[in-house]
This record gives sequence, C-alpha cells and structure tokens, in this order.
Amino acid sequence: MPANFSPDATGHIAALMVYPVKSLAGIALAQARLLETGLEWDRHWMVVDARGLFVTQREIPRMALVQPHLQPQALELHCPGWNPLSVAFSARGERTRVQVWDDALEALDTGDEAATWLQQVLQHPGLRLVRFAPEVTRPCSTRWTQGVPSRTEFADGYPVLVTTEASLVPLNARLSAAACLPVDMRRFRPNLVLGGFEVHDEDHMARLQVEVGPESAPAQLALVKPCARCPIPNVDPATGESHPGVGDALQAYRRDARLNGAITFGMNGIVESGAGQLLRVGQVVAAVYGFD
Repeated sequence: MPANFSPDATGHIAALMVYPVKSLAGIALAQARLLETGLEWDRHWMVVDARGLFVTQREIPRMALVQPHLQPQALELHCPGWNPLSVAFSARGERTRVQVWDDALEALDTGDEAATWLQQVLQHPGLRLVRFAPEVTRPCSTRWTQGVPSRTEFADGYPVLVTTEASLVPLNARLSAAACLPVDMRRFRPNLVLGGFEVHDEDHMARLQVEVGPESAPAQLALVKPCARCPIPNVDPATGESHPGVGDALQAYRRDARLNGAITFGMNGIVESGAGQLLRVGQVVAAVYGFD
C-alpha cells in the first residue's frame, strides 16, 4: 500500500450493485468499472413524471418489480407478465428539462415506446424514461466533502453508497423479535457491500482503498456523508409492496446525530482516485477510520 495510507482494518468487496434506472431493481455484478460519477451505468437513466420531476419507489413501490438488464448494445427492462422493453444505447432522444431533488438539468428523453411501456407496467400516466446526457455535469454538494469537488449522474447525492454485510445482523434480530421476516441488502440499494468488517463500521470509515490488481494503482474512496433513509427500505423487492416493519426497527436504534437525528444506514462516498479501474467481488479493501 502507498506509504501515506495506513489502514485501521481490512476486509473485501462482498457484493457490487448497480441500479441502471433510478429506483428500479438493481443488478448484482461480479465486476464493475469505477468512474468519477460512480459505478458505470449506475443511475444513468431515470423515470420522471409529466413535469420532469423524478419518480421513485416512494411514490410507486411497484417500481421495485422492474428488473433492468444490461445487454451489449441496449438496456432491457423486464417485468413479470409483460414483454420486455429494449432501449438502445445509441438512441440519443430529444433534450428535456428534468429535476432530481434540488438539481434541474437537461436530460435525453428515450422516446414514446419507453414512456408507454412504463405507464402501462407501473399503472401511472405521464411517466417517461430519460437518460443522463453525456455533456451534462451534475456536481455534488461540497458541504460534506470538505470542499472537494465531485460529480454524479441521477444518484440522490453522491457517486457511491457503501454498506457492510454485518450491518444487517442487528436489524434482522430486531425484525425477528417483532415477528417480521428478515431482509437482505437489496432494501438499502448500496453499490459496494463490504465483508470482513464489524457491524456498522462504515459509519466511522473516512477512506477506503481497493486493491484492484498488482499492475494498477489502488482505487480510493472517501466516505463523506451518512445516508439518510426514506420509506424505500420498507418496500419488499420481491413483491413491490410496502410494510413499515423495517422503518420501525431502524427508528429504535439508527438515529444519527450527524444528521440531526435522521435515520441512517450506509455511507455516501466520492471517488478520490482510480476512475477507470475495475472493481471486483473479492478484492481486498483497506479502511481508515475517522472519529469526530
């Protein structure tokens, strides 16, 4: 490891997840290319309403049932009972104004066929599928990055979301005590799931270093902001139905003083170095902790 990186603990990448369309189902990958904006294809497309405002499982829990597939030349969307939709990577589409949280920006509309498919499958009029325009830059807020610039595509705020496998253990124990079924990490929609660390170690990690290979410099991520949780973890990815059990369990022990008592699970991160490198399940991850 570089001389200026002295790890406090080491583990490994247990899972890599991308969500090509914001708030649709995710894809588990054996490897994924790290870009400055996050993992390649992550939140590259987004569903918007007739006003151009982003739509998520908060409003339409059924979105969890739509499964993206990344084909060599196209994005495919599948939903039980429906013929799949194919959207070619080469399709540019008309420019349109969209909004994701406080950011208004131009995106590329993917056309009427995709819009009709989404409206029928999700049973909501006016929906359209947009793609992040390659010439657009969406900067992240520097409030939590200590002034370090970063950018992302349609993610909520930062390029990557990191959790640890162990962090599910106390949650599922509480769910079991409340006579609720256990949940898996899909509820929390992370990009990197780390193994070999203690429960909620990610809360205290300042930096991660991923050993990508003997011939390549390691990739480094800075973990900058706890991830505040909305009702989406209540949505069962297998059924598209929402139940308050997960949120109720988290309320009991995951209030975060750093966000004025908001419920948090996982940490948002930015890419400090290593854009262009391939991350793989099993790679060694070293962590430096930072305590206030």
